[in-house]
Amino acid sequence: MFVNIIKSYRNIVAVCDEELLGKYFSEGNFQLEVKESFFYGNSYSEDETILIMKKMFKEDATFNIVGENSVRAAIKAEIINEDCIKRIQNIPFALVLL
Repeated sequence: MFVNIIKSYRNIVAVCDEELLGKYFSEGNFQLEVKESFFYGNSYSEDETILIMKKMFKEDATFNIVGENSVRAAIKAEIINEDCIKRIQNIPFALVLL
């Protein structure tokens, strides 16, 4: 998974499955673009990603999460639950805005 931490007033954590980077999905009026400029970051294992998510959640970050593996890691990190997950072209994603 790629994890990109964007430093700002409130840090933004962008997490995506590596194979989705640079792809575009649309369904009806909804669109999802996994832009390299936003999501590309360091590559981490699931366990490493979970630890990063937990740490950043404690720091009051917001999260943009795209892909089966990334969403599963966010559930394991207790950042999201199943009710938070949306899908476009069967690609799961979740936003966490605290």
